[in-house]
Amino acid sequence: MSQSSGPAGAMERHQVAVYVGALVAGGLVGRAAPGAGPGLEHALDPVLALLLYVTFLQVPAADLLRSLRAGRFLTATLVANFVVVPLVVAVMFPFLPADQAVRLGVLLVLLAPCVDYVIVFSGLAGGSSRRLLAATPLLLLAQMILLPLFLHLFMGSGLADVVEAGPFIEAFLVLIVIPLALAWLTQAWAARRAAGRKAADAMGTTMVPLMAATLLTVVASQVPQLGDSLADVGRVVPFYLLFLLVMAFAGLALARLFRLGAHDGRALVFTGATRNSLVVLPLALALPDALAVAAVVVVTQTLVEVIGMIVYVRTIPLLLPAAGAGAPADGRRDGPARPPRR
Repeated sequence: MSQSSGPAGAMERHQVAVYVGALVAGGLVGRAAPGAGPGLEHALDPVLALLLYVTFLQVPAADLLRSLRAGRFLTATLVANFVVVPLVVAVMFPFLPADQAVRLGVLLVLLAPCVDYVIVFSGLAGGSSRRLLAATPLLLLAQMILLPLFLHLFMGSGLADVVEAGPFIEAFLVLIVIPLALAWLTQAWAARRAAGRKAADAMGTTMVPLMAATLLTVVASQVPQLGDSLADVGRVVPFYLLFLLVMAFAGLALARLFRLGAHDGRALVFTGATRNSLVVLPLALALPDALAVAAVVVVTQTLVEVIGMIVYVRTIPLLLPAAGAGAPADGRRDGPARPPRR
C-alpha cells in the first residue's frame, strides 16, 4: 500500500511528532483557558466517537465476525485484564499513599480496561484492531461485574457500591455501537457506489488529525481539573509509570504463553496497559466531597497514559516484531494507520 500524499501523508509520516505537539498544545490551552475545561469535556465523547468511527471503517464486518472465534486471543485478553492486572495492582497497593480517596482513584482507573482509544493506539503500532473490537463487549461486561468485587477485596464493602452500570452502558452505546453501525453502513455504501468509496477513502485520511484532536481535547479538558492538587498528582505518577512498564513486559510474556502472532500480541500488550479512565471518571466525579481527590487521581492517569501510549506506539513493534515485512499472515492490515516510520 502506498503512502498517502499531500498534508495527510506528511502528518502520517510524522504522526508521533504531531501527537506530541497535540499534547503540548492541549496542556497550554488547559492552563491558559481553564474555564473552557467543562465545554471541552463535553466535546470528548463526540471527538472520540468520530475517531472510533474512522477506526471501525478500516475493519471489514466479515473480519470482525471471524475475530469472535479467536478463542486464544479472547482468553489471553481476559487473563491480562482480570488476572494479571489485579495482581500487579495488589503488589503496588501497600505502597500507595495512605489517603483513602487517592487509593480509590488508583483502583478505579487501573482495574478497568480501556475499550475506546486502545483500538486506535494498538492499530498505530500494527496491532490487531479487529481482535480488540471483537473483545470490547466482553471487556465491558466483565469490568462492570468484577470492579465492585475488586474494590471490596482491596478496600472493604463500604466503597464497592460506587460502581454504577450507567456510565459503562452509555460509553458502549456512544463510543462503540453507534460508530460501529455508521462504519458498517459506510462500508455497505462504498461497496455499491463510487461516491461511497470516495467518502470512505477520504475519511481514512483523517485518522492522524482526529487522533491529534482527541489528544488535545483530552489534555485541555483534564488539566484544569488538576487545580491545586499537584501534591496528590505527584504521589501517584510513579505508580502509573511503573504500571505501564510492568504491563508492557507482562503483555509480551502472555503473548508468548498463548502463542499469539505479532499483530495479536501487540494488541494484547495494549489492552493490558490501557485503562478506562474516560468511562470511570464520571464515577469518580460523583463521589462525596470527602473523596473528591479520587477524580484528580483518575485525570492524572489519563495524562500519563496518553504520553505512555505514544511511547508504546514506537517501542512495542520493536519488542514484538512481525515475522514478515509488516503484513499480517492473512494478508490484511490490522491497524487503522501505518506504524510510525523509524
